Amino acid sequence: MINAAQSGRVRVGQAFEVNRLGFGAMRIVGPGIWGPPPDRAEALRTLRRLPDLGVDFIDTADSYGPDFSEDLIREALHPYGAIRVATKGGIARTGPNVWIPLGRPEYLIQQAYKSRWRLGVETIDLWQLHRIDSKVPANEQFDAIRSLIRDKVIRCAGLSEVSVAEIEAASKFFPVATVQNRYNFADRTSEAALDYCARHTIGFIPWAPLSAGEFVAEGSALDTIARTHKASPGQIALAWLLKRSPIMLPIPGTGKVAHLEENVGAAAIKLSDEEFAAVDRAGRR
Repeated sequence: MINAAQSGRVRVGQAFEVNRLGFGAMRIVGPGIWGPPPDRAEALRTLRRLPDLGVDFIDTADSYGPDFSEDLIREALHPYGAIRVATKGGIARTGPNVWIPLGRPEYLIQQAYKSRWRLGVETIDLWQLHRIDSKVPANEQFDAIRSLIRDKVIRCAGLSEVSVAEIEAASKFFPVATVQNRYNFADRTSEAALDYCARHTIGFIPWAPLSAGEFVAEGSALDTIARTHKASPGQIALAWLLKRSPIMLPIPGTGKVAHLEENVGAAAIKLSDEEFAAVDRAGRR
């Protein structure tokens, strides 16, 4: 029986532990991450399948929809029981596939309160700054987050798409619980940030964890290893991430139950050191 618990556990800040294979709720809304889902019933079925599969960490954002993702999560799963729901703020949406960083302190605070109300919680377990807005002094954004922790609107805070220097700067204002950067076996741009997080026991949430692209061609390292494990290339890509670091918390997303079950199946796949190295080499090429 597939279960996310097979991925092991990771601690998020000093607040809670979750299974290391989570769920990203970006794909349960409309095309371009805009508007309601095309199949609302299937989106709700996907969310309601999470507890059965041992998935106890959901990552969403107020900008997904906007608002629709958080609303659907509450409808499907509230009260959440053992599930921890993380969300993000700091982005304005004006249309499909349009993402505008908006880091004014009053906006960040407003959005955190609104997420709390939409999710139906007293305190958000993990709230993440979706992007540092270059038009607003970073210290003002970090100070707003510190105030949200102080006022118990959020329990702990994370950052997204940041460098090591930015993590260190934010750490002067609040304990950075997680970093969510783009990272997969073929995109190592955030390797330095990942290594920093590992040294400082900061959870690392890789987004776009399944970007395999041309690496899934027949006869490729990913394809060969997938056949050996009777698995999909996507499952091998996730298994590689889980083996890469004990602080890794992948959040593959989907709006389909079947795809969700396939993703969670990666928790049971244990790559050998040789297989891990082969996928690593293929990605670096």
